Amino acid sequence: MARPRVEIYQAFEGFESNRDRLESAGASVVMPAEPWMQAANRRERRELELDPSTVVAAGIANLSDRITARTFDSAPELRMVAKFTVGYDNVDVDAATERGILVVHSPVEANWSGVAEGVMAMSLALLKKLRERDRQVKSGQWRDPALMGRHVGARVSDGFPGLTFGIVGLGRIGARVADLLRPWGVPILACDPYADESRFGLHHATPATLEQVLRESDVLTLHCNLTPETRGLIGEAQLALMKPTAILINSARGPIVDIDALHRALSQGKLAAAALDVLPVEPVDPQHPILGLGDKVLLSPHMIAGNVNSGLYSAAGASVERAIFAALRGEVPRNVVNPRALPKWLERFEGRRLI
Repeated sequence: MARPRVEIYQAFEGFESNRDRLESAGASVVMPAEPWMQAANRRERRELELDPSTVVAAGIANLSDRITARTFDSAPELRMVAKFTVGYDNVDVDAATERGILVVHSPVEANWSGVAEGVMAMSLALLKKLRERDRQVKSGQWRDPALMGRHVGARVSDGFPGLTFGIVGLGRIGARVADLLRPWGVPILACDPYADESRFGLHHATPATLEQVLRESDVLTLHCNLTPETRGLIGEAQLALMKPTAILINSARGPIVDIDALHRALSQGKLAAAALDVLPVEPVDPQHPILGLGDKVLLSPHMIAGNVNSGLYSAAGASVERAIFAALRGEVPRNVVNPRALPKWLERFEGRRLI
C-alpha cells in the first residue's frame, strides 16, 4: 500500500522532527522549499492546488495561500486541513464542510497569549507617546508639553477614575487582556454576545453592548473572529460614537475595521490614534493613505504575538502533528472548527487507517 501523502504547504521552522515521526509511522510528508516568512511577504495571492494523492494538508494562515473549493477538489481523498495558527481565515470553511473535510486549528497558548501582551505594549506606546519621546531625545531636544502621556491605572484616592478599556470579543485573547489589566484596577467593559455570563465575572469585566463599549472606552481593543457578522463591524457609524480622545487597537483581523473610515476618523481628529497589527490586505499597499498618518497610527506586520522563543513553533508543530496522526488513523482530531462536517467525515473516513 502506498504511503499516505501529507502536504505541508507552509510550515514553521523546526517541523522537521515532527515530519520524521510522521514518516517513521508510515506517512510521506512533503515540505515546501519556500520559507513561511517569505510566503507571508508575497503580494500575489495563490489558490492552492494539491497533489491528487494528498490526504492531509497543513499550513499557516497567511493570506498569500488561499484554500478554496478548487483546493479541496484537487485532492479527492483529502481528510483534513490543519493550521499551525489560531486563525484559519484563508480557508473556505463552508466548502470544506460541504465535502466532509475537517478544518483544524492550533489554539496553543503560545499562539494567542503573545497577542494579548502585544495589545498591552501597543496601548502603552500610544498612551505614553513612547515613539515621540524617543524621537525627541534622539534629535537633541528635551521635554515638550505636547509629549505628556496619559495615566492608565485607577487612583480612586486621588479622584482619578482611570481610563476605561473596552474589549470586543471575550475569548482567549480578550480574556487574557482583561486579566493583564486587572492589577491596574481600570474599568473594563466587554462585548461578547456569545460568552457565558459567568465569563465576564471571571475576568472582572462588565458586560456591555457594542454601542456602550464604543461610547465609553478610552482604549478599545478588538478580539473577535472574522465572520460575515463581524466583517466591517467597525465602520463610519461606529467610529462616530467613540470619544475623540479614544484609541482603537485591532489585532484580530483586518476586515473587521473599515480602513477607509478609520483613516478619515484619524485624519479629521475624530479619533486620537489607532494601533493595527492586521490590515484588510496583507501585505499592505505601500501607497495606502493609512501609512501617511504619522504617530496617529502604530502599525505591525501581523506578527504581534512574536512568541518564537517561548515555544510557538514547537507547540504549534506538536498540535498539528497530533491532528495529522489522528486523521491518518481515521480518528477525529481535536480543535475542529467546522463540526458540521463531522457526519460526512465519519461516513467517509472513520476507522479507515492509513498508518
